[in-house]
Amino acid sequence: MIKASQILNIPIYATTQLRDKLGGTCSELSLDNVVEYVDKSAFSMWVPDIQKHFKPEDGPHEVVIVGIESHICVTQTAIDLLASGHKVYVLADGVSSCNPQEVPIALDRLRKEGAVVTTSESFLFECMGDAGISEFRQISALVKDTKSSTKSALETLCKI
Repeated sequence: MIKASQILNIPIYATTQLRDKLGGTCSELSLDNVVEYVDKSAFSMWVPDIQKHFKPEDGPHEVVIVGIESHICVTQTAIDLLASGHKVYVLADGVSSCNPQEVPIALDRLRKEGAVVTTSESFLFECMGDAGISEFRQISALVKDTKSSTKSALETLCKI
């Protein structure tokens, strides 16, 4: 999704949870194009430093969420965004938990709360909307390159 966000010009907002105590974002993630990177103590990432990028006069936004602790931070962020009137996508193959059994329960709850629970591939093709756009070939190649890891994530995390 990070690579896809660069191709499709989707802004990234990232947070860490008490970085000094729990550590930073893993070094494998290349977060060079992050709009805002916030360390927080709240479980939801819908904190003032992130909220300031979502101006009410711009209307509701479509927000896609990926991250860890699907049943805590992902869930609380999604619920806060929904309560603020935004459309929320949670990518099933982009969330996890230290207790994998928590993931399907969290995804089910988020569906019931009004979030769109989908996959990264489905979300990307929905964003593009048409194979005629200039970014299509790059996204298509990226989806093919990550197909096995996406399949593995879905098999591991989404046993419903």
